[in-house]
Amino acid sequence: METGYFSLEVNKSNKLTRIFQLVFGIVCAGVAVIWLLINFNSLTSDWSLVITIIFLLGFAYYQINSGLGRGEKFVEISQTSLKHKKNSLLPAQVINASDIERIEVFPLSIVITIRSGEKRILRFGTTFTDIIDPVKRGIGTFCSENNISLEFKNEEL
Repeated sequence: METGYFSLEVNKSNKLTRIFQLVFGIVCAGVAVIWLLINFNSLTSDWSLVITIIFLLGFAYYQINSGLGRGEKFVEISQTSLKHKKNSLLPAQVINASDIERIEVFPLSIVITIRSGEKRILRFGTTFTDIIDPVKRGIGTFCSENNISLEFKNEEL
Protein backbone atom coordinates (compact mmCIF):
# COMPACT_ATOMS: atom_id res chain seq x y z
CA MET A 1 0.00 0.00 0.00
CA GLU A 2 1.33 3.40 -0.92
CA THR A 3 1.00 6.33 1.46
CA GLY A 4 -2.28 8.18 1.04
CA TYR A 5 -2.41 11.86 1.98
CA PHE A 6 -5.82 13.50 2.37
CA SER A 7 -6.14 17.19 3.19
CA LEU A 8 -9.01 18.13 5.50
CA GLU A 9 -8.75 21.84 4.80
CA VAL A 10 -11.71 23.85 3.60
CA ASN A 11 -9.55 26.10 1.42
CA LYS A 12 -6.28 25.37 -0.29
CA SER A 13 -3.92 28.27 0.31
CA ASN A 14 -1.67 29.30 -2.53
CA LYS A 15 1.93 30.44 -2.20
CA LEU A 16 1.07 34.15 -2.18
CA THR A 17 -1.40 33.69 0.68
CA ARG A 18 1.13 31.72 2.71
CA ILE A 19 3.82 34.36 2.15
CA PHE A 20 1.36 37.04 3.27
CA GLN A 21 0.50 35.00 6.39
CA LEU A 22 4.18 34.58 7.22
CA VAL A 23 4.97 38.28 6.78
CA PHE A 24 1.87 39.33 8.73
CA GLY A 25 2.80 36.94 11.55
CA ILE A 26 6.31 38.35 11.75
CA VAL A 27 4.91 41.89 11.79
CA CYS A 28 2.48 40.97 14.60
CA ALA A 29 5.31 39.44 16.64
CA GLY A 30 7.44 42.52 16.04
CA VAL A 31 4.62 44.84 17.10
CA ALA A 32 4.11 42.77 20.25
CA VAL A 33 7.80 42.96 21.17
CA ILE A 34 7.98 46.70 20.45
CA TRP A 35 4.77 47.24 22.42
CA LEU A 36 6.31 45.29 25.31
CA LEU A 37 9.54 47.34 25.24
CA ILE A 38 7.77 50.69 25.01
CA ASN A 39 5.29 49.94 27.80
CA PHE A 40 7.48 47.73 30.00
CA ASN A 41 7.04 49.87 33.13
CA SER A 42 3.24 49.95 32.73
CA LEU A 43 2.82 46.16 32.57
CA THR A 44 2.32 45.68 36.30
CA SER A 45 -0.39 48.32 36.59
CA ASP A 46 -2.25 47.85 33.30
CA TRP A 47 -3.35 44.27 32.58
CA SER A 48 -4.90 45.23 29.26
CA LEU A 49 -1.35 45.65 27.91
CA VAL A 50 -0.49 42.11 28.97
CA ILE A 51 -3.64 40.77 27.32
CA THR A 52 -2.88 42.73 24.14
CA ILE A 53 0.67 41.39 23.97
CA ILE A 54 -0.47 37.81 24.61
CA PHE A 55 -3.11 38.14 21.89
CA LEU A 56 -0.63 39.57 19.38
CA LEU A 57 1.94 36.84 20.11
CA GLY A 58 -0.70 34.10 19.86
CA PHE A 59 -1.99 35.48 16.57
CA ALA A 60 1.58 35.83 15.29
CA TYR A 61 2.28 32.19 16.16
CA TYR A 62 -0.87 31.09 14.31
CA GLN A 63 -0.04 33.15 11.22
CA ILE A 64 3.61 32.03 11.10
CA ASN A 65 2.58 28.40 11.63
CA SER A 66 0.04 28.65 8.80
CA GLY A 67 2.44 30.53 6.54
CA LEU A 68 5.06 27.81 6.91
CA GLY A 69 2.47 25.17 5.97
CA ARG A 70 2.43 23.49 9.37
CA GLY A 71 -1.18 24.41 10.09
CA GLU A 72 -2.84 22.18 7.52
CA LYS A 73 -5.22 19.52 8.84
CA PHE A 74 -4.81 16.13 7.18
CA VAL A 75 -5.02 12.35 7.34
CA GLU A 76 -2.06 10.30 6.14
CA ILE A 77 -2.46 6.54 5.76
CA SER A 78 0.72 4.51 5.37
CA GLN A 79 1.31 0.78 5.51
CA THR A 80 2.04 0.64 9.25
CA SER A 81 0.50 3.78 10.74
CA LEU A 82 -2.18 6.43 10.61
CA LYS A 83 -1.17 10.05 11.02
CA HIS A 84 -3.80 12.70 11.52
CA LYS A 85 -3.85 16.35 12.41
CA LYS A 86 -7.21 17.55 13.63
CA ASN A 87 -6.14 20.96 14.90
CA SER A 88 -4.10 23.52 13.03
CA LEU A 89 -2.11 24.52 16.14
CA LEU A 90 -1.34 21.14 17.69
CA PRO A 91 1.09 18.60 16.22
CA ALA A 92 -0.06 15.58 14.22
CA GLN A 93 -0.87 12.36 16.05
CA VAL A 94 0.66 9.11 14.82
CA ILE A 95 -1.06 5.81 15.60
CA ASN A 96 0.80 2.60 14.79
CA ALA A 97 -1.23 -0.28 13.37
CA SER A 98 -0.13 -2.53 16.23
CA ASP A 99 -1.72 -0.10 18.73
CA ILE A 100 -5.16 -0.08 17.07
CA GLU A 101 -7.81 -2.44 18.39
CA ARG A 102 -10.63 -1.55 16.00
CA ILE A 103 -11.94 1.20 13.75
CA GLU A 104 -15.58 2.22 13.42
CA VAL A 105 -16.57 4.21 10.37
CA PHE A 106 -19.63 6.46 10.57
CA PRO A 107 -21.03 8.63 7.74
CA LEU A 108 -19.24 11.80 8.95
CA SER A 109 -16.61 10.48 11.37
CA ILE A 110 -14.14 7.70 12.10
CA VAL A 111 -13.60 6.37 15.62
CA ILE A 112 -10.24 4.70 16.24
CA THR A 113 -10.10 2.60 19.40
CA ILE A 114 -6.60 2.16 20.79
CA ARG A 115 -5.65 -0.99 22.73
CA SER A 116 -5.40 1.10 25.91
CA GLY A 117 -9.13 1.86 25.57
CA GLU A 118 -8.65 5.42 24.37
CA LYS A 119 -10.84 6.54 21.47
CA ARG A 120 -9.68 9.04 18.90
CA ILE A 121 -12.35 10.61 16.76
CA LEU A 122 -11.73 12.05 13.33
CA ARG A 123 -14.65 14.23 12.29
CA PHE A 124 -15.32 15.24 8.71
CA GLY A 125 -17.18 18.40 7.86
CA THR A 126 -20.25 18.57 5.68
CA THR A 127 -18.77 21.23 3.41
CA PHE A 128 -16.50 19.04 1.29
CA THR A 129 -17.92 15.55 1.41
CA ASP A 130 -15.89 14.40 -1.60
CA ILE A 131 -12.88 13.64 0.64
CA ILE A 132 -14.83 11.26 2.92
CA ASP A 133 -15.07 8.28 0.53
CA PRO A 134 -11.36 8.21 -0.42
CA VAL A 135 -10.41 8.33 3.28
CA LYS A 136 -12.86 5.51 4.06
CA ARG A 137 -11.43 3.39 1.23
CA GLY A 138 -7.90 4.07 2.45
CA ILE A 139 -8.88 3.12 6.02
CA GLY A 140 -10.51 -0.07 4.69
CA THR A 141 -7.34 -1.06 2.84
CA PHE A 142 -5.23 -0.20 5.90
CA CYS A 143 -7.42 -2.38 8.15
CA SER A 144 -7.41 -5.36 5.78
CA GLU A 145 -3.61 -5.27 5.39
CA ASN A 146 -3.02 -5.00 9.15
CA ASN A 147 -5.80 -7.37 10.33
CA ILE A 148 -7.66 -4.66 12.22
CA SER A 149 -11.36 -4.98 12.95
CA LEU A 150 -13.30 -2.54 10.76
CA GLU A 151 -16.98 -1.83 11.23
CA PHE A 152 -19.20 0.46 9.17
CA LYS A 153 -22.04 1.98 11.20
CA ASN A 154 -24.88 4.37 10.55
CA GLU A 155 -25.72 6.95 13.17
CA GLU A 156 -29.30 6.71 14.31
CA LEU A 157 -31.10 9.30 16.37
